[in-house]
Amino acid sequence: MSSSDAKITEAELESDLGPRRVYSTSPSSPSRMPAFASVLAVIAILYFGKDVLLPLAIAVLLTFALAPISSRLRKLGMPRIAAVIVTVVIAFLVLVLFGLVVAGHVAEVAQNLPAYQGNIIAKIRSLQESGTDSGIVRRLTSVVESVGRELSNAEERPVAPGTASRPREPVLVEIFAPSRPIETLTSLIGPLLGPIASLGLIIVVVIFMLLEREELRDRFIRLVGYGDLHRTTEAIQEAGSRVARYLLMQLVVNCAYGVPLALGLWAVGIPNPALWGMLAIVLRFVPYIGPVIATVLPLFLAFAVDPGWSLVLWVGAIFLVLELTSNNVIEPWLYGSRTGLSPLAIIVAAIFWAWLWGPVGLVLSTPLTVCLAVLGRYVPQFEFLEVVFGSDPVLDPKERLYQRLLAGDPDEATDYAEEFLEEDYLEDYYGKVAIPALLLAEKDRRRGVLTAEQMEQVFGTAITLVSNLAEIAEEEEQEEEEEQKETEAAGRPSTPLKEGNGAESELPDGRGKTVFCVGGRGPLDDASAAMLAQILQVQGAEVVAARHSDIPNRRAMSLVPKQSNAIVVCFLNEDSARHATILVRRFKRIYPAIRVGAVLWVENQEERQPPALGEADFVATTLTSAAREALADAPPSLVTPARKIRTRRSSNKTGIAAARSGI
Repeated sequence: MSSSDAKITEAELESDLGPRRVYSTSPSSPSRMPAFASVLAVIAILYFGKDVLLPLAIAVLLTFALAPISSRLRKLGMPRIAAVIVTVVIAFLVLVLFGLVVAGHVAEVAQNLPAYQGNIIAKIRSLQESGTDSGIVRRLTSVVESVGRELSNAEERPVAPGTASRPREPVLVEIFAPSRPIETLTSLIGPLLGPIASLGLIIVVVIFMLLEREELRDRFIRLVGYGDLHRTTEAIQEAGSRVARYLLMQLVVNCAYGVPLALGLWAVGIPNPALWGMLAIVLRFVPYIGPVIATVLPLFLAFAVDPGWSLVLWVGAIFLVLELTSNNVIEPWLYGSRTGLSPLAIIVAAIFWAWLWGPVGLVLSTPLTVCLAVLGRYVPQFEFLEVVFGSDPVLDPKERLYQRLLAGDPDEATDYAEEFLEEDYLEDYYGKVAIPALLLAEKDRRRGVLTAEQMEQVFGTAITLVSNLAEIAEEEEQEEEEEQKETEAAGRPSTPLKEGNGAESELPDGRGKTVFCVGGRGPLDDASAAMLAQILQVQGAEVVAARHSDIPNRRAMSLVPKQSNAIVVCFLNEDSARHATILVRRFKRIYPAIRVGAVLWVENQEERQPPALGEADFVATTLTSAAREALADAPPSLVTPARKIRTRRSSNKTGIAAARSGI
């Protein structure tokens, strides 16, 4: 067999059986093991080098937070060195003062705790006597009583003279050698040297980073982004602005929460109310866990202080009012406090950084993760960080809808559609999301990766989606009718169509018109026809939708209503022009008084010159143009019916032989 014969045979098989199933194969890509090993190496460095890296991380974040203040002082005319020193000194004085106040209140609360043990035991016993006789209450009671006994035994009372004393048990005695004053001073100062040294290192690093901020920026650009200054500059600016905005806005939100909390606790009589307000300001920097801890501590103190239950209820009411106000008023008002991270990413990041660097890492988890997300947005090698941590959808709306159609999940698809329809109309959703999603399915069908069962599932899910959106379609139809009535009552002419931009032009009124919509060659075409039909119904037209399997022959043509104004055949495959021509001609021969047209859907919504389909009255490529043509008042084109040549068939082999001999 020659090569030309082989090509012809292959082409014939493809035309008869459809395109061969082709599986997409990616070229050999390098192994991801080196990248995975690099990530493990970085994690190991962060873990074992935390004594050095943790102060540096704190310094970097404080630099991001203090940079706007230093820049503002420089704009007011203060020299650079003076602005930096004033900013750093004020910031660290505030932090040190804050820490000293908190430490003093904590010591006072610790001294007063033994005085509250009686109230705690009494309340637990009252719970036990009220019928809550569970193992947990009994265990809690025994624990509290044992703690009380230990506290009471700690203070030894002197024995009265003349009383017999019990034999005392031998006591272990440890002999200490007298220490020198220098050694005593060293033992006292030694534990403080580490925190003091870290604090000093942080202050020095922050000062130098603020002084040489521009120089450090240029060096960073030279190292990682010299080839693309634009993207690197955007990355640095976005990271700095995101972190600074997050820290500032979170501080404002926390202060707006902690100050009223301290005042409310002071009003109801909770001891040390300033401590709980200040702790709430700090703890709310810790995502999700911090607010819970800030709530539990004052509630436990109210439980211990008050012999009754009224104080606990008052404290609970204060926290409830503050949480509702903060979540529904303050945070939406300060919209800039968003970090661009997904909620799950914040939780996972908090767990990771807490394991890596302890409680300080828990506080720094959100700002550090913000920097990683920005790095993933602008550096291609770290794009997975933006995908993992970012809050922006990683799939386009059309891709998300197609994935839901493939999964056979019309409920979630409907939820996404309703979110879209809160701001846009049904025509926009079908034109920008639904039809492009069906075009993605058509591409997979042409590649041979979409089976017939999957196409039917996509069709069924799409039809269910259209049915779920019927209520929204009815609401839009009522709005159209009300606007039309108002226009007619006011005697104003209807809004003319905008020339030159079909995507933004208003659709004509469809009342009193009947349109027949049908799919061209497959279930996906049927789904697009159902979506077009619903848009025409919104305009007030009577629409009959049919599947491609309903018109295989002339007898099924009776599905078309006799009073139809237009027949629209939908195709998702742009290469179906030949089949569309045949189908349009067939409809045109049977219904010459009806406008017949075809829709060859395109992915983008830009108007472009559609292909000519011979006898078609119109050819559209977008949803808006298809609806406009289907509802137009233009008359149908006149087509001369083709003559049919009938040949008499020979009834026996003799006739066939005679015919052959006569040739």
